[in-house]
Amino acid sequence: MDIEKFIEEWISVSNSYDTAKYLEFYTENAVLDDPSVGRKFNKKKGIREYFESYFIGYKTQVKKVELIVKDDHQAHLEVEFTGDFPEGKLGGTFDFKFNGGKIEFVLADLI
Repeated sequence: MDIEKFIEEWISVSNSYDTAKYLEFYTENAVLDDPSVGRKFNKKKGIREYFESYFIGYKTQVKKVELIVKDDHQAHLEVEFTGDFPEGKLGGTFDFKFNGGKIEFVLADLI
């Protein structure tokens, strides 16, 4: 798995607001944990809710700042978010765990 290419495509799809395509990046039982909103989003149903609320709802755009590939199954991504939220621009991180070429777990947070 080319994690760098995977993340580039994930960002591109995130920024295009294509929910169906976005969900294809996740395993069926994936978990997205976002302490900044105080919730874990379970399985594709929960991740759909997260994406539609926080990405589409706020017209969030993601820009990669730095990607650190830790090994074949883990990566850390630092990003900049812009969108229709009070701050207008925020920093954030995603810590990914991959399984079978898809995201199995991601810890998302604001910095």
